[in-house]
Amino acid sequence: MTYVVADERESFDSLLRRFKKKVQSDRILSEIRKRRYYEQPSLIRKRKRAAKLRKSRRTSLKDRRRQY
Repeated sequence: MTYVVADERESFDSLLRRFKKKVQSDRILSEIRKRRYYEQPSLIRKRKRAAKLRKSRRTSLKDRRRQY
């Protein structure tokens, strides 16, 4: 559970801003979006494989650029 302790004389806006930043850094919202609907195991594997392929292409392109 993510929580933020209010400091003395801290406005609600700054408290809310800190809370939102902490939630974003804990990746809670992305986890909620991911779990909103059931995803079949085959689709999970397919999505992960596609992400791995994108990442490998990106790193290979960076390596090619460094050689020149």
